[in-house]
Amino acid sequence: MNNRIKITRAAIAAASLLVMGASDVKPGMDPDNPTCPRYPNWSSSAKMELTPVDRKGTKILLAEGAIDVGLPDRLRKVLAANPDISEIWLRSPGGVARAGNEAGRVIREADASIITRIPKGWTCFSACNFVFMGGRARIVEPGAHFMVHMFTMTGDRNAINYSIEMGTDSTVGLISEVEQESALLATEDNDFLIRMGVSRKLLSEVMYKTSAVKSGDSDKSTRRCLTNEEALRYNVANVTG
Repeated sequence: MNNRIKITRAAIAAASLLVMGASDVKPGMDPDNPTCPRYPNWSSSAKMELTPVDRKGTKILLAEGAIDVGLPDRLRKVLAANPDISEIWLRSPGGVARAGNEAGRVIREADASIITRIPKGWTCFSACNFVFMGGRARIVEPGAHFMVHMFTMTGDRNAINYSIEMGTDSTVGLISEVEQESALLATEDNDFLIRMGVSRKLLSEVMYKTSAVKSGDSDKSTRRCLTNEEALRYNVANVTG
């Protein structure tokens, strides 16, 4: 009987190891988005908070929270009032895409020496990516997360359902508007990357291949976190440290 119990326990242990080995998802990572953390550290603030702090004699601007339409103006004022800021540390769940794009340009125009940094454990998602890329020197620390996804102009399901109910002409009109706005945003993104010295392959090889909404097939990923090697290859990060 004891031998039989031992064999049963050994079989259960072996089966458990096989199940664990069948999954490529590391502990703490998101099963649907296995390159990204399950619980991103990107701040719960509904509006990005800008907090100048001194760290060992270095003036740093902590930029934490969602990117709202007022961010570029607030950022411009904070940088003007604190000309000794040398780094901007970012963590954000994203927000308004065009505001992120403009905030990145504000950083680039303010001071050529400002470094943007995503510290270890922090996550910079979506619109935050463009704020981060405003720095001439950019650092994604090991253990930090530069997280991307494709933008979507179809987040309002009620508008979609209403358009379908209204008939074919209305639906075609909505699709036309979505296509036009998406094309404009894609053009703006491409222009921004060129200006910031980031490889356009970030768009073609990563961003445009990542879905904004879950699909019905086996791939349900909507987010993609760059490895440190990828961040350097696409010139998202251009400084190590």
